[in-house]
Amino acid sequence: MKGLPAIHQYRFLGISRSTAYYTPLTKRDEADFKLLKKIRDVLQNIPFFGYRKVAQALQEANNEVTKKQVRRVMYRFGLCAIYPGKNLSKARQMNKKYPYLLAGKQIRFPNQVWSTDLTYIKLPHGSMYLMAIIDICSRKVLSWRLFNTLDANCYASLVRETIETYGIPAIFNTDQGCQFTSDVFVNVLLEYGVQISMDGRNRALDNIYIERLWRSLKYEDIYIKRYETVKELKAGIDAYFTFYNTKRFHQSLDYCTPDEMYYSNLMNYQEIKVA
Repeated sequence: MKGLPAIHQYRFLGISRSTAYYTPLTKRDEADFKLLKKIRDVLQNIPFFGYRKVAQALQEANNEVTKKQVRRVMYRFGLCAIYPGKNLSKARQMNKKYPYLLAGKQIRFPNQVWSTDLTYIKLPHGSMYLMAIIDICSRKVLSWRLFNTLDANCYASLVRETIETYGIPAIFNTDQGCQFTSDVFVNVLLEYGVQISMDGRNRALDNIYIERLWRSLKYEDIYIKRYETVKELKAGIDAYFTFYNTKRFHQSLDYCTPDEMYYSNLMNYQEIKVA
């Protein structure tokens, strides 16, 4: 091929001219890896920072970096801030919606009002959906389960098991997601004579108690532990909810734990009913 123009040589070899002319940027790579280590140190402690706040944190630590550099390195290595995942509260138009029953209601006893919701948890090789049912009076997590599907039958089964274990609540509150407005889910509650309450549209505070549970779980455990597998995630959530129910004090409960509040108030309520 001696004497053949370079453009024809590249064509015969099946490579582009830009590939032939490319020179590895070793110095830039080394700088990127050094900056990557600093970025990961920031995100390890504050995983919800985006590139702007990461850059600000690095600058305050006397690192000469720009937002553009931090953004480029984070994009190159697939780093991003932790933020809410998929919207799981989309309603299905043909399903019946129930009114919100908790406005102005005083919740004084266990099993007076239960609430449930779904949250999305991302893992390195997939994602899972977590459903939990809590007693609003005591904040106790009554039951929970991880799912890899949004099939309403699975969620309805968990509700039935929880009722069989703890008794029948007076009111069951959910959002208007299609899983909770489906016939299979609603029919379980109607079967037990439970009043159904649903959050209003664009009213996140209607279900604030379980939203606070998700925040506590994620910021106090999941974002810190960074689980790699479903098995690890399941064990971690089980340990955290055990801690949450038995050892985590709640200021709104006069520094009682959910278990203390649930069982002591349940006994008082039963004594009142007997009297």
